[in-house]
Amino acid sequence: MTPRRLTSGITSGITSGITSAITPAIASSIATALLMSVLVSASLPAAPAFAADRAITAAPDATARPTIGLALGSGGANGLAHIAILQVFDDLGIVPDRIAGTSIGAVIGGLYAAGLSAEEIHDIFDDVAGSPLDAVSGLAESDLKLRQLLPFRREEAGLLDSRGFLRFLASHTEVRAFEGLRIPLEIVATDYWTGDSVILDEGPLFPAIGASMAVPGLFVPVSHGEQLLIDGGTSNPLPFDLFDGEVDLVIAVDVSGSQPRDEGEEIGLTDMLFQSFKITQKAIIRQSLRYRPPDLYLRPETQGVRLLHFHRLDEILRQTAPAAKVLRERLEGWRAPPTGTAPPS
Repeated sequence: MTPRRLTSGITSGITSGITSAITPAIASSIATALLMSVLVSASLPAAPAFAADRAITAAPDATARPTIGLALGSGGANGLAHIAILQVFDDLGIVPDRIAGTSIGAVIGGLYAAGLSAEEIHDIFDDVAGSPLDAVSGLAESDLKLRQLLPFRREEAGLLDSRGFLRFLASHTEVRAFEGLRIPLEIVATDYWTGDSVILDEGPLFPAIGASMAVPGLFVPVSHGEQLLIDGGTSNPLPFDLFDGEVDLVIAVDVSGSQPRDEGEEIGLTDMLFQSFKITQKAIIRQSLRYRPPDLYLRPETQGVRLLHFHRLDEILRQTAPAAKVLRERLEGWRAPPTGTAPPS
């Protein structure tokens, strides 16, 4: 039976049922209207049982804060400034939704993503107390001797072996893999053979951190399949671009530092190498900022701090205070009840 005949038959049946009460013409009109209502309803998809709940869930929440991506840059000891930045998040009870880190940013960002608070990370570096080269030469005073954490490796493509230092970091958390982190984390390293950035976001955590901090000539490179990974600062020292289209607000912390001119100071070989490394990083960062700047760009002014001046922790944190204040003011403007879990106290 064709649809037209089906409609006619149904209409006749409905009409015959109601003609006893009203005139045939009216009955026919009513029957046709009823039939159209039935057909239209049948053509619509059935509403799910949870439609009301979905509507409530999808309704905009006036108290929800925007999602935040936090990029922690490369910069050696200047990167201790990241601790002051993370302290602001802890103070306000706001947890970044995503973190990306390069080199020292991967070290500190990895510990924070694993659940350590800014204060706990501060205590770790306070225990270290001296730069690797100072400790190796016996110039730093500390209960924890970095000569044990960073032994010389004369036969390989790096002066120091970072594996002891990584074991020391790992001793402060039970997390061993990216999958166990409380905050999604992306770590940036560089493939020595191609020069391309390599994003590490799954599998073992601390080998990834070691790859990201493998400063060429200083730390031994890390093998990763067919890749030989070195410091991520050689390709992407401030990886805020990883958040493009992924979060509402992007915060980038540039700790590449500055090198004031000192006419009376003799420039040594290590100074020349490290400063050349920093110049390259700054050029990459400038280009990235021109292309698509983050929503908030922070550049702590840590004066006179060299790559391995980790013994100047408190001084670096004091110099970071103005940048931390700017962050606090911006976060308070964006602030709403946090969506994540506050860091441990």
